[in-house]
Amino acid sequence: MADHGAGACACGGTATAAELDRRLAEVLGEYRDRPGGLIPALQTAQAIYGYLPEPVLERVAQTFGKPLSEVAGVVSFYSFFSTVPRGRHLIRVCLGTACYVRGGNEVLQALRRRLGIEVGGTTPDREFSLAVGRCFGACGMAPAVMIDDDLHQRVKPARIGALLDACRAAEAAPRREEPA
Repeated sequence: MADHGAGACACGGTATAAELDRRLAEVLGEYRDRPGGLIPALQTAQAIYGYLPEPVLERVAQTFGKPLSEVAGVVSFYSFFSTVPRGRHLIRVCLGTACYVRGGNEVLQALRRRLGIEVGGTTPDREFSLAVGRCFGACGMAPAVMIDDDLHQRVKPARIGALLDACRAAEAAPRREEPA
């Protein structure tokens, strides 16, 4: 199988293409005969590779005895699947009515400029991916941005740099052990 960005497994570690392919073979062997096994197999494959490259989709289709178009259709239907590499951090800008009216689109444009990517894109260092959302349930504190699972409210375009810097700093900070 071709190289799929070896060394960039979703676990945050590094793995060779052969190791990723071995993991995929195990997953496909586990799910191929299960009713409804296609989606869990795709989810696990995405966890292994960090996304679903075309050679992986081809291998899944072959294993399940399905046309590639059918497997690709499943992947394109569900928003949690991605056929492009995603960044370590997913930034979603709310463009629901309240957020849009209160400057959500300006926040989105500031993020696009600062990161140098379009919506659906990933920075070259695979640190950040950019997406939009429709409502995060924080309408009274609009505009809202989610970075991974953290909700940021009343975000201003001028503060985008500080928000990204804080995200990078939090990742670089040593983790403290919880007291027993």
